[in-house]
Amino acid sequence: MCGRQIIEQARQGDGDALNRLFRQYYAMAHTAAYGKLQDHDLAEEAVQEAFAEAFVHLSRLQQADAFPGWLRTIVHRQCYRLIRRKPQTSALEEGEVTAPDQPDIGEVVVRQELYRMLHDSVQALSPGMREAVQLFYFHGYSLQEISEYAATPVTTLKKRLFDARRKLRGTLPVADFAHVFKHLHEGGKRMLHIVNGDTVAETLKQGVVQGDILVWREVYSEGPVFLEPAESESRAFRAGYLEKDMGIPADEYIRNCEEQEQKLAGFRQYDEVVLWFEHDLFDQTMLSYLLHWFGRQSLGGTKLNLLCIGDYPGVGLFRGLGQLTASQLKTLSGTWHHIGAEELNLGSRVWEAYTSPDPMKLQQLLEEDTSALPFVREAFELHLSRYPSVYNGLGIVEQMTLEKVSEGIHSPLDLFRQIGDRLHGLGMGDLQYWDVLRSLCQGPSPLLTLEGAESFPGYAGPSPAFRDSKVQITEWGTRVLRGEDYLERCGIDRWYGGVHLSGDQPVWRWDQDRRRLVKCGE
Repeated sequence: MCGRQIIEQARQGDGDALNRLFRQYYAMAHTAAYGKLQDHDLAEEAVQEAFAEAFVHLSRLQQADAFPGWLRTIVHRQCYRLIRRKPQTSALEEGEVTAPDQPDIGEVVVRQELYRMLHDSVQALSPGMREAVQLFYFHGYSLQEISEYAATPVTTLKKRLFDARRKLRGTLPVADFAHVFKHLHEGGKRMLHIVNGDTVAETLKQGVVQGDILVWREVYSEGPVFLEPAESESRAFRAGYLEKDMGIPADEYIRNCEEQEQKLAGFRQYDEVVLWFEHDLFDQTMLSYLLHWFGRQSLGGTKLNLLCIGDYPGVGLFRGLGQLTASQLKTLSGTWHHIGAEELNLGSRVWEAYTSPDPMKLQQLLEEDTSALPFVREAFELHLSRYPSVYNGLGIVEQMTLEKVSEGIHSPLDLFRQIGDRLHGLGMGDLQYWDVLRSLCQGPSPLLTLEGAESFPGYAGPSPAFRDSKVQITEWGTRVLRGEDYLERCGIDRWYGGVHLSGDQPVWRWDQDRRRLVKCGE
């Protein structure tokens, strides 16, 4: 379950190894802690303290195979510590306090009663049966993994699961109690998962999570972006830009925005909302907007959670959650953390700075402490590097495109793949890149030419002719690579979040050596 290599790396303080151990054993540890404490918040505290203790004293562990049982012992010790200090006060019954914006009270009562009945049925099992059911059905651990953690033979676990199914069949008033188990995997709660793309959504539906899934379809990293994107005038302007430059039909874009916002506005019908995002600019802009939006809402009884990662064990070049299989995503399910005031505040500040017409607000923010959202600084610094450079007026994507073509990469599809890999922190989609490539090939003084195709891909994807076309660098493109200023001859008309640069002498440029924006003339 955990190899000697990963334990040895963790002993050396390797952050990836420690994170992998945490993700792998979190659900097991929480299940054991809740079994002792019967309180989710206290169980969470016990688990956090147990992992901290385990990681500090990892050098004491002689056998890597003993880690699961060793961790379990530490979890139990932390539980006993909390039991001794726990005040003897009665807790409120579930549902005794409800938020003013909850759905119909009759529906709430019926649903909570069903959840309580199902929960009580599982809780009524013996401790051994209950733990086996929770780990096997709710969290998806294999029998071998549970055996190593609980120090219990696989044959004994099989007998416990058989006996548990027989007992539950007689107590649960449902025919398909396996489906009930999957529902309880989410803690018997109505959940909304907000994700960054259709690929991730489809994979999550393969038994990874239960609940509703909302795909947030936006490209905030491209085109004009406004503080309040739902305002009709701002939306119409942005829709027109996306249709003209990226081929996204304006009517379809507006309709999709309205539909997803309508679903988002109903978030209070859910007990929990989970945001699934990753490290790149594409996702970080979406995340900052959603945190800005949620920060202005009355959450009522809804809990906000965040799962945001920048890598995954075994995946060399991590481009995003869409790369992961259902089984890989399942290891992440439940490892999200609660979104508090610090994350909401920082997310809102990032969104406000990104949509401001003054880019210095964003640069100054990135010089502050952004650790509450650990991927913000790198993602938005990469965004700033898209501004025209002080060297030749090209942004980082345009510069790298010319370099690749001059090195002999002539296929537009190969260009997209290679530049996407080099600048994976942008999370750049194909429509975004085709817009960049088009701008380099068109105009009175093109830097590149496209041979073999008459047009660039639209919303429907690349044509066969485009797939077989070749990109060549012009004589002017070669001169720009050598340092001649592109903008003095061709000018610019481009949006960077809330900043619009136009003309042949834009106010702001990116200084790669100083890693900061500079104002022209300073």
